[in-house]
This record gives sequence, structure tokens and C-alpha cells, in this order.
Amino acid sequence: MIQEFKQFISKGNVVDLAVGVIIGGAFGKIVTSLVNDIMMPLIGVLIGGIHFSGLSFKVGDSVILYGSFIQNVIDFLIIAICIFVFVKFVNRVMKQKKEDTKKEKKIEKAEEIVLLEEIRDLLKKQINKKKN
Repeated sequence: MIQEFKQFISKGNVVDLAVGVIIGGAFGKIVTSLVNDIMMPLIGVLIGGIHFSGLSFKVGDSVILYGSFIQNVIDFLIIAICIFVFVKFVNRVMKQKKEDTKKEKKIEKAEEIVLLEEIRDLLKKQINKKKN
């Protein structure tokens, strides 16, 4: 069981996933700070000095903090946009790599065809020499 666990951990995908989770957590903190410390105060100033984290209303004894919810929605949207742009970039790079590979294969095929044509021509010459 320990050996299987070592094999599982040593696979590249697990390590990549772990790195992605760690970077994602750090990125999430940066985006949260951007939203809470920069964007929301600016938006608050633009719409009349409202501080979003303090927006709430009471229902009975419960307090509904809809300002925090708005901040979290903006936080999510920023992260979603960043992930979308990153995935789009990765897809573009992968597509370009695939196209480059196809071009290389076409060049290889062209070289193979030239070689085959040369072999054909040599065989024709040999057959013609034997006939003469």
C-alpha cells in the first residue's frame, strides 16, 4: 500500500494539481484583496460613499449582510474571468503546438515522398538497363 501511494504521489498529474491548488489559493487571496481593498472602496465612492461590507438589513433577529455577498460575487467574477482568459491562452498555445506538429508531419511526408520517387526512378533505370 505504501509503494502504491509513492507511485501515486510521484505521478506528474498529482504534483501539478498540488501546485495548482497552492497557486490558486494564493491567487484567490490577491483577488480578494483587490476587490475588498481597492475596487469596492472605489465603487463605493463612485456611487455616493457607500461602504459595501457594511450593507445589511435585519429580518427579525437575523442580520442579512448583502454587502459582503456583493463583494464575494465580484471576487468570484474576477477569478472566473482570469481563469477563462488563462484557459483561452492555454488552448491557443496547444492549438498552435498541434498545428506546428501537423506542419512538421507534412514536411516529413513530403521528404518521404521525394525519397520514394527517387527509389522508383532508380528502379526504373535498373529495369531499363536490364532490358537493354
